[in-house]
Amino acid sequence: MRKKIILFAALTALVTAGLAAEMTGLEVMEAVYHRPKGNGMTSELVMTITNSRGSVRERSIQQYQLDENGVEKKMMFFTAPADVKDTSFMTWSYDSGQADDQWIYLPAMRRIRRIASDSKNDSFMGSDFTYEDMTLRHPGLDTHRVTGEEQIQGRSYLVVESTPLAAPQEYSKTRSWIDPDTFVGIRKEFIDASGQVVRRLTVGDTRLVDGFWVITDMTMENLLKNSSTRIQMKNVAFNTGLNDGFFSERQMQRGAQR
Repeated sequence: MRKKIILFAALTALVTAGLAAEMTGLEVMEAVYHRPKGNGMTSELVMTITNSRGSVRERSIQQYQLDENGVEKKMMFFTAPADVKDTSFMTWSYDSGQADDQWIYLPAMRRIRRIASDSKNDSFMGSDFTYEDMTLRHPGLDTHRVTGEEQIQGRSYLVVESTPLAAPQEYSKTRSWIDPDTFVGIRKEFIDASGQVVRRLTVGDTRLVDGFWVITDMTMENLLKNSSTRIQMKNVAFNTGLNDGFFSERQMQRGAQR
């Protein structure tokens, strides 16, 4: 966590000096990736899934997150409704850039399944988010270029276009709108090989909690299916006494109790 703060401070020095417009695409996305996110975080999530017919499903989730020794670990426990209750999801993301590790526990089968790399673009729990969306993509996996700035509701955002280094990929590129003051992304578009925007992530609200910027409301739209998924975060707390041992396959089966 300390290394991330030092790197973030070095990158944001460019902005402090008034040079945000001169940052490279990689520098911008590294600042986004290494933005301090606090440690030992707990929160409650509400996931609202709306299909093309307007039918709505709502899911409640308890989330835990820890960032230590270059590994960000996250655990989600679904608490409602009954058809997903006791399902859990764990992900480990590495500062080194190696592929994320992800696992899901399915209580009906009483087994933990590792998410294979070729399944990362599958729907996450029937939502418009994918398994890959559950982590922040490492900047070293793409090439990045700043294509300009755009005004949104009176604020100026850097627009960064990112193209995957490895092929084939689900998307030919993504386009992100980044706040140069906080390095929080407020919009992201996923673009297919024909140049069509097929999914769009929009951040509805961010909050400063204990000195850390937290995205508390975001919506993913699937423009091909005309469906959307909104995730709202509440009761965010940091330094809650989490330890590394909590993030284990055993805990996935035990549930959220600590």
